Amino acid sequence: MQQLSLSVSTALVLALSAGLAHASSHREAPFITTAPKVDGTDFYMFRSYESGKSDTVTLIANYLPLQDAYGGPNYFSLDPNALYEILIDNSGDGVEDVTFQFRFNTVTRGLAVMAGDKLVPVPLANIGVISAADNSAQNVLESYTVDVVYGDRRTGMRMPVSDKMDGTRSLSKPIDNIGNKSIADYPAYASSFVHTVSIPNCGDARVFVGQRREGFVVNLGETFDLVNIAAPVEELGGGEVARSAEQNTIADKNVTSLALEVPISCLTRDDNSPIIGGWTTASLRQARVVNPMPQRRTQDAPATNTGAVLEGGAWTQVSRLGSPLVNEVVIGLPDKDLFNATEPKDDAARFADYVFNPTLPELLEILFGGAGVKAPDVFPRTDLIAVFLTGVDGLTKTDDSNSVPSEMLRLNTSIAPTTVENQQDLGVLAGDLAGFPNGRRPIDDVVDIALRAAMGVLIPADVDPDSAASRQLKYTDGARPNPDDYLTAFPYLNNPLPGSPSTQPVASRS
Repeated sequence: MQQLSLSVSTALVLALSAGLAHASSHREAPFITTAPKVDGTDFYMFRSYESGKSDTVTLIANYLPLQDAYGGPNYFSLDPNALYEILIDNSGDGVEDVTFQFRFNTVTRGLAVMAGDKLVPVPLANIGVISAADNSAQNVLESYTVDVVYGDRRTGMRMPVSDKMDGTRSLSKPIDNIGNKSIADYPAYASSFVHTVSIPNCGDARVFVGQRREGFVVNLGETFDLVNIAAPVEELGGGEVARSAEQNTIADKNVTSLALEVPISCLTRDDNSPIIGGWTTASLRQARVVNPMPQRRTQDAPATNTGAVLEGGAWTQVSRLGSPLVNEVVIGLPDKDLFNATEPKDDAARFADYVFNPTLPELLEILFGGAGVKAPDVFPRTDLIAVFLTGVDGLTKTDDSNSVPSEMLRLNTSIAPTTVENQQDLGVLAGDLAGFPNGRRPIDDVVDIALRAAMGVLIPADVDPDSAASRQLKYTDGARPNPDDYLTAFPYLNNPLPGSPSTQPVASRS
C-alpha cells in the first residue's frame, strides 16, 4: 500500500482537473425518501453567462425530484411548513455569511360548480384556461417570500426581500405545466414570474421559483443496477460516441427550481476575496402532529396550521446539498441522514474517511476488474480532498488562515464566464475554467468528471504503477448533456415538460 505525495506544482496541475462530486442527489438518504418536498436534488452556482449579466452569480437549488409531468390532480407544490435556504460562505470557514431563505404558502380558492341545486367545490387544480394575464380559473395558488440573513442563519440580521416595482413581499409562483390545453404557451406564461427584487444592503436581483425540466443528465437506472452499462469505459470507438451511447433515464422528469441572480458584490467579502462556497438546505419543525380535524386552507383563510399536520418547535435541517451526489455515492449508508443534518464546518471530523478511503473505486474494480479496471491502491486518497474539503489551489481554494475543510460547491467569481457556444461539458478537465469544479453549470457532465477523478486520474503516473493504465481510462455513464436542452438566459433550466399531450408510446394490442 503506497502513500500519495504530491509536489506543490504537480498538485496544482492535477487538482485543476478535480471533481469528486458525482451526480445529482435524488432520494439519497433513508429519511429524505419520506419527505420528497424537502429533498434537494441539485445545486448550481456559476457566473451568469446571459448577455449583459456577467457581473452576477446565478444560484439554483432544485427540490422535489422525479416529477412526472402528468402527476395530477395534486401537482408539485413545495412545503409551506418548511424552510428552504441557499447559503453562501465567503471566508472559507464552512459557516454561512449570507443566506437566502424561502417560505411558501399554498392556498385553495375553493372554486365550485353547480351540481344539481348545490354549488360544490371541484377536485381539480384548475377549471379552465390559465394565462399570465388571467388566472381566474386557477384553483390552487402558490406564493413565496424571500429573506436575506447576514451572519448566522438563525440569529443573524434578517431582512425582507421585496418586489422592486411595488414593494410587496409576497411573490407569485407559476402553476406546474398541467398541459397545453390548460396553459397554451407555457414559456411565455412562466417568464412572467421572473421577479426583479430589491435585496437590502445589496441591490437589485432577479428571482424565479417554479417547475423546470430536469436538467441533470444521468443513466440512473443502469448505474445503480451494479453499473449495468454497456460501455462504462469509452470502448465504442471514441469518447464522443460512448458518452452519448446510453439513455438519460430522467429525461422525462421535471423538478422545482429556486433560482436567484445576484450581484457578485453581494456574495463576496471584498474585492480581494473572490472565492465563495455555496450549498442549499431544507429544514422542518422539530415537532409534527397529524391534525385530527384539518380545515380548508383557502384564499380567505390561509393560516399555516389548518392543514393535515400541525408543526412547531425549532427548525431541524433534514436536507443538504453542495457538490452534487456526495451524499448519494460518497457517504456510507449509516451516515447519510447525519450528513443531511450537519453543517459544512463539521465535515472533516465526521466524514473524512469517506474521502480518504472511498468505496466507489473498490466497487468498480469488483464489477469490472476483468476488463482492466483497477482501483488505485493509494491511501489515504489525498488526491480527492481538494474539491471535497478544501478547494483547489489556484482555482477555488480560499487563502484565509481561518479556512476550514468543509464540503461546499466553490466558485471563483473572478473567472469570467465562458460563452454558451464555447462551454465544455467536462469543465476544467477540458480546459474550461468556468465549469465544474469551479462552481457548477447546468451543462457540466459531473458524472463523467467524477468517475474519472474517483478512479485516480489525478494521481501522478509514478505512483501505484499497477493501476496507472486504469487511471487513464475515460469512464462514462453513457449519458451526455445536450446544449439544446437548456436556456441561454435566466433561469437557464428549460421549461418543464407538459402533462398533455402525451409523448408516451402507444402500446399495441395483441
